[in-house]
Amino acid sequence: MNQPVKQHLIDPEICIRCHSCEAACPIGAIEHDGTNVVVKAEACNSCLNCIPVCPTGSIDNWRIVETPYSLEEQYGWGELPPQAKLGQDEAAPEALDEAVAQMLADAHKGAGGKAKAPASASKPSVNVYPANHPAEATVQGNYRLTAEGSDADVRLIILDFGAHRFPALEGQSLGVIPPGLDRDGKPHNPRLYSISSPRDGERPNYNNVSLTVKREPGGVCSNYVCDLQKGDKVRITGPFGATFLMPNDPKARLLMICTGTGSAPFRAFTMRRQREGLRNTGEMTLFFGARSPDSLPYFGPLNKIPSRVLRKHMVFSRIPGLPREYVQDRMIVEAEEIAELIADPNAHIYICGLRGMEEGVEKAFVNIAESAGLPWAALRDAMREEGRYHVETY
Repeated sequence: MNQPVKQHLIDPEICIRCHSCEAACPIGAIEHDGTNVVVKAEACNSCLNCIPVCPTGSIDNWRIVETPYSLEEQYGWGELPPQAKLGQDEAAPEALDEAVAQMLADAHKGAGGKAKAPASASKPSVNVYPANHPAEATVQGNYRLTAEGSDADVRLIILDFGAHRFPALEGQSLGVIPPGLDRDGKPHNPRLYSISSPRDGERPNYNNVSLTVKREPGGVCSNYVCDLQKGDKVRITGPFGATFLMPNDPKARLLMICTGTGSAPFRAFTMRRQREGLRNTGEMTLFFGARSPDSLPYFGPLNKIPSRVLRKHMVFSRIPGLPREYVQDRMIVEAEEIAELIADPNAHIYICGLRGMEEGVEKAFVNIAESAGLPWAALRDAMREEGRYHVETY
């Protein structure tokens, strides 16, 4: 049996036949006829020069194959073939860096099964810039989001990609490669951070993205990122993630539950809805937990968002003189609202933040569902199969 190989392919359904990839290929590995643009497997050396110039993301596709697809086969395609099973194992179609793939798999375990993207979500570009061919971004700004002297130093980092396209959707992550070597004398693996800006950028159409990063004591990458200055250069991989995505359906109702920097994707979701400017969109509800208002990222800006756009429940566990309250406690208080949401086939649930929040949130859902006569486990599993239940915790 042949050793499986990763074959670079172009999606004929998305490709607009602009031939920018063919012009960018330095070794002539891409060609076209009157129907499709194709990649010659025997010539492609995975230099990835073709990736940044593609305006649609059709170039961002790979398949793990035992025998590469021929040019004749590729010219006859109307759509990409599904990833074939190799022996007993099914290979991942995007062939992510191993370390990143494992981090994402761990983060999504709380969903209780294989995660699926919302049916209406845009097709994401994945692993456009792998670890062996990272993009270089320039720091546009580094802003502290939490009060000076609070127990959390959380930063908004804005990265500019210049002429290099970085096609990210709300809910995706990127990898930051810190400088230097690890304890074994090897280059550091990328550290994943959720993108906190919408698909058109922190500033619309300026090819930039933002991150929400908390400084962790002894954290190699978090301290590196939080200390970045304007003008610094950063090596970036990604984007990553193909399931924790925002539905494009404007009628979709979003229930978002987070702690700390788990708010990053929900900031992107909210900004996306605000920029779309559509009336009569599905409601968005946020349960956001932190120790105190001083340590809650975006506390001020969140309060300025009209309740017609975002219904906010900000929950604090360390306010002097008050009992500790966590997101699951507030969920029980708002049980009637949540019960109505989870029974709606147009509702989507997103949970993001520290892994320790999962158990309490799950128990709250069980209690709320059972009080409303709903079997939570079956309902949750059905929502996950429909791409409406998502968990991303670390």
